[in-house]
Amino acid sequence: MNKFETFKSNISNHYHGNIIINISPSSGFRARCEFSFNNDSYVMYNKGNKIYLNIFNFASTAIQKTMARLLKLINQSKAIKKKLFQINFRSNSQGKVLVTLVYHQKIDEMLQNRIDNIASKLNINIIVRAKNQIYATNNFFLEDFITSKKIKIFQTDNCFYQPNRFLLPKMINKVISFINNPKDLIELYCGVGTFTLPLSEYFNKVFSTENNRKSVECLDMAIKENNIDNIYHARLSSEEVSELIDGKKYNRMKDIKLSNFNFSHILVDPPRSGLSKNVIKIINKFDNIIYISCSPESYVRDIKYLKDYKITNLELFDQFPNSKHLEIVSLLSKK
Repeated sequence: MNKFETFKSNISNHYHGNIIINISPSSGFRARCEFSFNNDSYVMYNKGNKIYLNIFNFASTAIQKTMARLLKLINQSKAIKKKLFQINFRSNSQGKVLVTLVYHQKIDEMLQNRIDNIASKLNINIIVRAKNQIYATNNFFLEDFITSKKIKIFQTDNCFYQPNRFLLPKMINKVISFINNPKDLIELYCGVGTFTLPLSEYFNKVFSTENNRKSVECLDMAIKENNIDNIYHARLSSEEVSELIDGKKYNRMKDIKLSNFNFSHILVDPPRSGLSKNVIKIINKFDNIIYISCSPESYVRDIKYLKDYKITNLELFDQFPNSKHLEIVSLLSKK
């Protein structure tokens, strides 16, 4: 039984509708990749075994074009490859590439100059990291666009961003299609605002929360860049949001008051571990739950705790073809 049929079987007691499966191309889909560096090669691991490579077919076209050229330039310089142990890539919808080089050595001026030269030759932005040090050849952010909405969005090298460049626009459009009779939206795990920013067009007000400082910084930049005036956000974990709703005060809320909102929907996009019991307790207070999950196992587990809701719409997104992973985008409505 493949992963699609397994999920359909596991969710069959809770959802009887047709499940659309959005398939990704089998190569060129990853806009975010991470590699170790060893023996003059990029390194990945499979069941503890090292796989040496100079190109990665799953990576976006822009990253693939950069990988071999970058590796050649790194290996031409003993100073650049000395104590280099990790190389990460991100690309955007316009083919721009952000590379992060992570070192077990001090970032001195000579190393900065040599990496500046590589960045110029390849027309890429490079961030260099070492213990208590960080340097960027251009800036620390990669600018992108949610093209269907003409919204500018930002990411940096140490915050979450949806990895599949083909399926992300479809996921955003699917979530938008869920919106009916909107008032205000509360969002947990909002990241850099991948869903927050386009959804702000459909709700009167949005209150979004995220615990990662860099993600919050990216969201704040996007709000200002796009001149959006109805998104309010605070750096809070999901557990802190549950305490907030129960009446606890947080200075990070500044002048934001939950009493000024009339929430019709809540959006949750948790990590693979899914929703904690405290968060499940909180989301039971809302009429409509938009639940985005990257783990079929934790999703099915959490649905069992949401007994007062029915799944009214659900689609699957195969973000990582030929793997066990699945992304679920769903709408739950109170019975």
